[in-house]
Amino acid sequence: MHLIIKEKDVIRLNKFIEWLLYMAGYTLVFILISKLFTSMQVDSNHFYLYSMLIVLIIYILNQTVKPILVTLTIPITGITLGLFYPFINLFILKLTDWILGKHFDLHNFMIALLIAILLSIMNVMVEGIIKKIIKKVKKYGQSSN
Repeated sequence: MHLIIKEKDVIRLNKFIEWLLYMAGYTLVFILISKLFTSMQVDSNHFYLYSMLIVLIIYILNQTVKPILVTLTIPITGITLGLFYPFINLFILKLTDWILGKHFDLHNFMIALLIAILLSIMNVMVEGIIKKIIKKVKKYGQSSN
């Protein structure tokens, strides 16, 4: 498996490696936020394993369920000028809570909403950092050819 792939004079990072970078970043954000809030509990026996699993489930739900929810809630999101969008993220978190059962618990609705907002903000920040890393890798790949 190659880290840098060159196709038709286009240099890019391997898609799987890129996906792993994003998952690692999202997992670090999730671990940090779960340590900050006591109303979000992850199974302490295998904390890091369940944190990675939670991030993977959230990723899958964001790719499958979230586009449907966003489409269905366009009117209410428009009426509230976008203030309803964090509730979609909260729904994804609660759905993850339901899927994992006793291994992941979200208590207190308002704190869970705050957690959903913080996760979104920090994930955007992580995406920016990872995009900078990808650009540097691409630049390194171009200079080494």
